Amino acid sequence: MFFYELHEGDAEVYSDVLLYSDSEWEPEEFFELVQSVRRRVKDTHHRDSLIEAIAVELEREHGFLFISDDRIAGAVNVSVVEEENFLAATEADLDDEDDDDDDDEPRGEYRTLVTDYELDLDRPN
Repeated sequence: MFFYELHEGDAEVYSDVLLYSDSEWEPEEFFELVQSVRRRVKDTHHRDSLIEAIAVELEREHGFLFISDDRIAGAVNVSVVEEENFLAATEADLDDEDDDDDDDEPRGEYRTLVTDYELDLDRPN
């Protein structure tokens, strides 16, 4: 059982995906494989991110398993604060929910970006 990871972005904002393989790949060999797939899909992919497109191709063509959100069977939010521990929704849970508009809980896929920003109050609008 071997796990591999793909990262996209920089040190401040990045995404990553996990891959599983029955076979062990030397790091340099895995890098070359990823590079060859990246060159092929970089301008034509139809995924949210380049790393997801690469992961899909590695699964389709090279026997990897892309550990995507829709494959997660259970998720738990864990905190040292008791009230912040809960069973989190998975992609399957979100797909099974009905479309009641009377509920205040957010739905769907969300992406978050956290930034440090200094407001210049002396600058004219």
